[in-house]
Parts: sequence; C-alpha cells; structure tokens
Amino acid sequence: MQNNALLPLQLISTGLFLLLLFGGVWILNKYKRLFEFDPDMPSENSSSLNYNKLHVIALWLHALLLTGAFALLLH
Repeated sequence: MQNNALLPLQLISTGLFLLLLFGGVWILNKYKRLFEFDPDMPSENSSSLNYNKLHVIALWLHALLLTGAFALLLH
C-alpha cells in the first residue's frame, strides 16, 4: 500500500518534470533565435555563443534528470 504522505511530492516532481520537458521542447523550437549572433555585442564570437549554449543545455539536462529521478523514485 502506498503512503498518502508522498502524494504531494509525487505530483510536484511529476509536474516539474513535465514542465521542464516542455521547456526543453520550447528551447529547441526557439534555438536559432535565442542563440544567434548579436551584432550589438562586439565581444561576442562563436566560442562564447557555443559556451552559452552548453551552459543552457547542461543546466536543462541536470534539472530534467533530477526531477525525473524524483518522479520515478517516489512512485
């Protein structure tokens, strides 16, 4: 029998997981517009753009894996 005290945590972690999943899809759809070259920033080059992309993707993946693990472990 499942403990009813964990139900709010299950709902929150599952909701956060789904929110992050849809957020990642939104980022992929807007990828070109979000990470394109800005002519108003003279110090911006391709390596700094790639570095920013890597940070966003790494942060998103870590958050997705963490919430997914909580959602699966609590069920």
